[in-house]
Amino acid sequence: MIEVEVKAKINSFENMKNKLNSLNAEKIKTEKQIDRYFNSPVKDFQETDEALRIRHTITETDEKLFITYKGPKIDKKSKTREEIEMKIEDENKCSKIFENLGFKEVRSVKKNREYYKIDNFEISLDDVEGLEPYMEIEITLEDGTDYTEAQNKIFDMFKELDITDGFERTSYLELLELKDKQR
Repeated sequence: MIEVEVKAKINSFENMKNKLNSLNAEKIKTEKQIDRYFNSPVKDFQETDEALRIRHTITETDEKLFITYKGPKIDKKSKTREEIEMKIEDENKCSKIFENLGFKEVRSVKKNREYYKIDNFEISLDDVEGLEPYMEIEITLEDGTDYTEAQNKIFDMFKELDITDGFERTSYLELLELKDKQR
C-alpha cells in the first residue's frame, strides 16, 4: 500500500473540530496510540528515512497491536511512502524478537488521536505527548498507483479547512528527537 499523507500544525483542536463539522465530516473513532520505534542493526533508519514500529491502539471497546514498516518518503511535498502493516498478538514477544535480531528500541511516541472521514479522506487530530496540536490527512492507494492526484486533493482539503501553511514532513518521532536536541 502507498500511504499519501500530509501533516500540518494547527492552532486549536476545537476550532478544527468545528471546521470539520461544517464540512459534514464523520467522526469515526478516538484512540490512544503508543508507538515503540526500533532501529536496525544493519542500517540507520534515521539516515534511510524508514521506520519500524510496534503500535498499541486502545479504544473504549478494543485493543490492537500492529507491526508497521514505513519506507522512505517518495516525494518532497508530503509524507507519501510505502506502508506495510500486520496485526500481532503479543507486543513483548515481538519486541524480544526484534531485540534478539539486533534491533534497538529508540523511543516511544504517545498520542491521543481522533479520526474523521470525509469521502476517501481519513483525517486525524493528533494530541502527541510533548508536541503542539497536529492534523493529518491521508489517502491510502494500491501499490503502483500514481499518488500525485491524491496528494493534490489532500492539499485542496487543507485549503477548505483554511490551512495553507505549517505543513510538516517530519515524523512525530523526529519532531520529539529535535525538541530534545534543542533543550
